[in-house]
Amino acid sequence: MSVSRTWLESALAEYGLRLRGGWIPTTHDVLAPLPDARPAAVAWMVGQVGSECWAAFSRSPYPADGRPDPMDRWSKSIGNALALQAGGVAVYPSDGPPYAPFQQWARRAEPLQNSPLLLQIHPQWGLWHAYRFALLMPQCSDEDRQWIARSVALPAADLCSQCDGQPCLQACPVTAFAAQTFAVEVCGQHLHGGQGQQCLSLGCLARRACPVGAAHRYEPQHAAFHMRAFARRH
Repeated sequence: MSVSRTWLESALAEYGLRLRGGWIPTTHDVLAPLPDARPAAVAWMVGQVGSECWAAFSRSPYPADGRPDPMDRWSKSIGNALALQAGGVAVYPSDGPPYAPFQQWARRAEPLQNSPLLLQIHPQWGLWHAYRFALLMPQCSDEDRQWIARSVALPAADLCSQCDGQPCLQACPVTAFAAQTFAVEVCGQHLHGGQGQQCLSLGCLARRACPVGAAHRYEPQHAAFHMRAFARRH
């Protein structure tokens, strides 16, 4: 079948997911071959903005089946189905080791910058976005290449260095972020203690304090889902 960006955008919208840009592979990229053994013509980055995907995920069987990693499994069910339809290959951040360099891929697709919280900040979505998978596809039209070039255009200013007071660093109740490091154990202990309930129920307070893209903050149930998953691991 003929695969276009507009076809993919329409298919993803059903799940509250977005096409987050793309990039053109080079001979330096180590990528899986397509099912017909050809190299990929384009790598499309698929993800979410805010809580747009939460309703579709919540209606799926994955959150209630009692098995681990429900959102990863939900994402794989979508990515694998789309790849099969289009003759492509789906790649996931959780696959590995070795793990695909998703942060590097994301920066080739969108105008992302580093933030003091070690999350990639987007000039429009702030810290409220994520990448669910990448789709390696066999076709990329000239129109789609032009769209890719526009999507990755860099913003003029460094968002975080110009942020007055960097409220994200001030909001963490246990000062877990400092000098571009994240004290995972300190954060985990806080979440398991009596003082960590607000972080567990609303999401990371440092992340919520960022003024960029504040309108796209995760809904409480969505934020709590991710915080509980983090707490279980730490």
